[in-house]
Amino acid sequence: MALNTIALELVPPNVEHGPQRALDEAHKVVELSQEFGIEKRIRHVMIPGLIEEEDDRPVEMKPKLDVLEYWSAINPELPGVKGLCTQVTAFMDESVLRQRLADLRTAGIEGIIFVGVPRTMNDGEGSGVAPTDALSLYQQLVEHRGVILIPTRDSELGRFTFKCNQGATFGMTQLLYSDAIVGFLTNFARESEHRPEILLSFGFVPKYENRVGLINWLIQDPGNEVVADEQATVRKLADSDPDQKRKLMVDLYKRVIDGVADLGYPLSVHLEAPYGISAAAFETFAEMLAYWAPDKS
Repeated sequence: MALNTIALELVPPNVEHGPQRALDEAHKVVELSQEFGIEKRIRHVMIPGLIEEEDDRPVEMKPKLDVLEYWSAINPELPGVKGLCTQVTAFMDESVLRQRLADLRTAGIEGIIFVGVPRTMNDGEGSGVAPTDALSLYQQLVEHRGVILIPTRDSELGRFTFKCNQGATFGMTQLLYSDAIVGFLTNFARESEHRPEILLSFGFVPKYENRVGLINWLIQDPGNEVVADEQATVRKLADSDPDQKRKLMVDLYKRVIDGVADLGYPLSVHLEAPYGISAAAFETFAEMLAYWAPDKS
């Protein structure tokens, strides 16, 4: 059964800020959902399990609350909302990872996206379980097993096919700032019998992105012209006034939805505000969901 969800990404706060920051953010989600008319429509919170990456990350990576600790803090404040998370597998052996996954499931984390090593390492490095092995090893433990889908990445068609063969039930896309996912899923539908659920990811771009560059860094792929075009779109969004920015994001959303709706994939939406949730982000999300949403399709 598909998740069929609207998921909102919430990043665990820094340890130094403690659980109170987590509670404050959960309350803000409730308030903004009510303000912009999407109360009770967010069915999942997606919590990334972050690890240290390159030194050039524009926003310093400080120690974060663990996914379980964060989820335990916010879950009571978000009635009816279940959890999704990413789980790095490459640094845990099979038994330790199995216990971790069991703890996540017991706590109410419904879907788990298996991810590997940071970009500073090569695929297959790390002493633990490869994400693609985890997909098959833990099928009985985790019903909804996810992977990251980057439609602009070289050889992604083969990567995604292999992950589906290994047991992936859904793919969560990288943040989408073009309609490249339409061509990717069209080709995948032509070449594969797999029809995993696709969580389409859209991220709000605040004005200060052009000063900080976090989103630009997150989607980077040096030498990839399609990604360069997406980075240009991010810069344009950051420079636009609120009304124009919202129109550009909704237009992109419409192009993606219209392009993939009839390809045979179960679809969900994953919404993200990489710099933190805000009224402007929720206003944009609400307008996007007014056009199409999995709970209204």
